[in-house]
Amino acid sequence: MSLSLKPLTLAPLLLALCCHGPRVRTEAGRNIKAYFTPGGSPTAAIIKALDNAKKSVHVQAYSFTSAPIAEALKRAHDRGVTVRVILDKSQKHERHTSATFLIRAGIPVWIDRKHAIAHNKVMIVDSAIVITGSFNFTRSAEERNAENLVVITDGRIVNQYLANWRKCKAHSEKAR
Repeated sequence: MSLSLKPLTLAPLLLALCCHGPRVRTEAGRNIKAYFTPGGSPTAAIIKALDNAKKSVHVQAYSFTSAPIAEALKRAHDRGVTVRVILDKSQKHERHTSATFLIRAGIPVWIDRKHAIAHNKVMIVDSAIVITGSFNFTRSAEERNAENLVVITDGRIVNQYLANWRKCKAHSEKAR
């Protein structure tokens, strides 16, 4: 007796997961959501999180030229949310960077000069959400590159990222 099995086609499922950011429920209600570019709208996910921030936003960025994300950080700051940003040293002297905009908006910015490259791409929102991945905060990352963004709601992970943010801030210098 032989069984005839039809091949399982996963392409439609994988395409749906790739483009729409699946939510994975982990133990004890922890959530992870993934976004992929191009086409997965990670910038919109970041802006939504920033527009919903109530207390604090801590940012670490390697390349940060996204005007919509910078404007969302300013809106949060203007609402009274504590916004703090650490950038790679390359961002201090690049022509097109959000550093100047953020500083002019009154948002404290530090430059991490300790590392050869401060390659982090992290936002910690309200000490409850970590946004991270390969996704640089740029238009190219959103529209042209193959990048990923992961949104994590897990207190243990959030605390690790916040501790690392504070460690990096301690050796960074205030931008002016």
